[in-house]
Amino acid sequence: MLTIPLLDPTLVNPSIGWRLAFGLGAVLAVGVLLVRRNVPESPRWLFIHGREREGDRIVAEIEEQVRAEEGELPEPSGTITVRQRRSIGIGLIARSVFTLYPRRTMLCFALFIGQAFLYNAFFFTYGDTLTTFLGVKQTGWYIAVFAASNFLGAVLLSRLFDTVGRVRMISGTYLISGILLAITGVILGSLTAVTLTLCGAVIFFFASAGASSAYLTVSEIFPMETRALCIAFFYAVGTAAGGITGPLLFGSLIQNASDSGDITKIAVGYFIGAALMIVGGFVEAIFGVKAERQSLEDLANAIERGRRARERRDCLQGVVGCSG
Repeated sequence: MLTIPLLDPTLVNPSIGWRLAFGLGAVLAVGVLLVRRNVPESPRWLFIHGREREGDRIVAEIEEQVRAEEGELPEPSGTITVRQRRSIGIGLIARSVFTLYPRRTMLCFALFIGQAFLYNAFFFTYGDTLTTFLGVKQTGWYIAVFAASNFLGAVLLSRLFDTVGRVRMISGTYLISGILLAITGVILGSLTAVTLTLCGAVIFFFASAGASSAYLTVSEIFPMETRALCIAFFYAVGTAAGGITGPLLFGSLIQNASDSGDITKIAVGYFIGAALMIVGGFVEAIFGVKAERQSLEDLANAIERGRRARERRDCLQGVVGCSG
């Protein structure tokens, strides 16, 4: 919302306004640093990296606070084996996910690349579409509506990922947003600035929850020792695919549309983003993990049991050599 007055040339000099708007990102970053100082480190991360005493202290503080508010806690049950490491390199992460968990790797790539292309397909071309073809002079209020729908979708739909289930909600949000973007591409030539913005708001009401779930998925479906770097790895690959290829592709589509005066040429980008998002939805439906209402420790045990079961099956079928 703050960018609206800053980018209004009648209120702020354009040569200054965009710099101030850009600087808002740095202000937010400082806020994150201040908040981070008061957020305890993950006890799981501390234990994995050989700092179990710090992890025990944090858990004890949390348990003490809960006891004071809710009463005595039940005794913990179950065990898990974790190999402690000082650090885990990105090369080891890449080798591990490709060799030990190929299906889940394909799932995460599909989710990250799908959401990256969907967002770039619409948002990268959105401002130019409004100003070049639909006669909009100030895009701030339109982008504010778009941003609000992103926020509301993630907030209002988030609870359903635990109640309805991960697989149903992730695949559903991906498929719905992909289909809606494809429909928007078909009718793009008949849309106005208002109706295009409304289409985008509906699409990203669902897409924002789906895109957020890509990070949720990676943080849950790999062994505990690798989760943090797995998020970084898949985010980097997905962003590279959507963030490097996307602007080149969608920039050329905008240029072609501007040269010809035909807004429908932008729809090609919509169709590509929609197709990749729909593929992500189907891959989630096939390979998704029902991780709702399970602890990370239980999921880690299930991951390892599943991997060993697949190895035994492949061994018996003669797909790989048997050991032990």
